[in-house]
Amino acid sequence: MPKNDTRLGRGLSAIFGDIESIEDENKIETISLELIVKNPYQPREEFDDDDLRELSESIKEKGVIQPIIVRQMEDKYEIVAGERRFLAAKIAGLKSIPAIVKNISNKESAEIALIENLQRKDLNPIEEAFAYKNLMEKFGYTQEEVAKRVSKDRATIANTLRLLNLPKEIINMLKRREITAGHARAILSLKNETAQKELAKDIKDKKLSVRDAEEKAKSVKIENNYEEYEKKLKAIFPRAAIKYKNNKGKIEIFFKDEEELSYIIERMGL
Repeated sequence: MPKNDTRLGRGLSAIFGDIESIEDENKIETISLELIVKNPYQPREEFDDDDLRELSESIKEKGVIQPIIVRQMEDKYEIVAGERRFLAAKIAGLKSIPAIVKNISNKESAEIALIENLQRKDLNPIEEAFAYKNLMEKFGYTQEEVAKRVSKDRATIANTLRLLNLPKEIINMLKRREITAGHARAILSLKNETAQKELAKDIKDKKLSVRDAEEKAKSVKIENNYEEYEKKLKAIFPRAAIKYKNNKGKIEIFFKDEEELSYIIERMGL
């Protein structure tokens, strides 16, 4: 597929056409489930059990209405699109499934698996970030090229990739959808890992909105800045302290005797 081809960003139908036209151009085959293997480029790590059970019940009643897309790999068939239908068919007890065999490259397979999930909004933010990273590292795409493929702007791709810089426990919270990507961006504005973890915990426990999380992050950054100022002040006056709360602050400089007070006055140039 040429690199300037942006069909994927316009959806799977732009690649394969509508299902009716597919049936005209490509023969739908019935393939044994035992011969079908998963797509190694599938970005989605987990499938909702309840969702799969619901789909399997529908398949039991009506069959698999839309064929999956596969590519032949020696004596097996690798899923290109439709892994959810494949899994539900297995749960439903089917032995075979309707499929269309396409001549698809590794790169196209990775792109299509990503697009299919993005269109269904199935990916959590971390799965999406890893999918973008995979396209860039394995197939040499730039952020701009990934953006064209998925019809997003480059800044969105960059911000999604930044999520991978979060501490592991916060990444796991994103995977479990305990916090959103918007929350994560507020957390990323903090440079201190301990502060990031504390904010993430607050977001989860207190059910903070993204706006609340952003305000909390601003407050934490201000407090962190005052800590740095206090360190500088203590380098001159070891018994000094900066207190800041509710947009009000004060500097306290303690002394134990007249000699120490005299030193303080002298250093202040008074």
